[in-house]
Amino acid sequence: MSPSLHSNILGSGMPLLILHGFLGMSDNWKTLGAQYAQEGLEVHLIDQRNHGKSFHSEDFNYDILAEDLRHYIEEHQLVDNIILGHSMGGKVAMQFAFTYPDLMSKMIVADIAPKYYPPHHQHIIDGLNILDFDKIKSRGQADTELSKYIADFGIRQFLMKNLYWEQKGKLGFRFNLKVLGNKMGEIGDEISPSDIYEGPSLFIKGDKSEYINESDVDIIKRHFPSAIIETINNAGHWLHAENPVQFFTKTMDFIKS
Repeated sequence: MSPSLHSNILGSGMPLLILHGFLGMSDNWKTLGAQYAQEGLEVHLIDQRNHGKSFHSEDFNYDILAEDLRHYIEEHQLVDNIILGHSMGGKVAMQFAFTYPDLMSKMIVADIAPKYYPPHHQHIIDGLNILDFDKIKSRGQADTELSKYIADFGIRQFLMKNLYWEQKGKLGFRFNLKVLGNKMGEIGDEISPSDIYEGPSLFIKGDKSEYINESDVDIIKRHFPSAIIETINNAGHWLHAENPVQFFTKTMDFIKS
């Protein structure tokens, strides 16, 4: 059995488990998590394996990530779980729904469809791999180096949240860069082609994002016949960060329905 996943638990009530995306961490959801907790939910902000403060492992695919979540739920003795996943976390939520439907009451998937996505993070992995923490001694230096590979300031800020002091004077990343770099094909994998989850499902897409297109509606409905599909205005793939007010409203409406 795997070690326990690290989490930050806020509030009390019906459990809402939040799963971050690729190279993310539970801290990305701190602000929204506090808002959900104020609405009477017990919010579990979870670091998935090879991310945040959770354990590192050579094993990494959606079956294993869904199993990690099952262990977490059993360990914390949670029932009637609402699971919200963004991007990679959304695919984990889908795999979990197929494999352990009795442990889930509702599913919310943010900006990802149950289809294959070709690897498209290579420039980010290359940029991260080039950082030499024997020479880089500050966050500012790291950002300057990273900007040569990743022009987008928002993406750099997102990645830089993973920087921490491994020891005095030595920076490092919390995520397991080596394994995640090698497993990018797994991240893009489609979800089991024949599986169906009949329970309540909400898929939310950003209106500026290309992760969910009109042509994906059929595949979503095939796997999730009860699915509702909503759009967040003025938002790309990081829709929960770009329009948190509308994201919170639409997800809370679904949770309460």
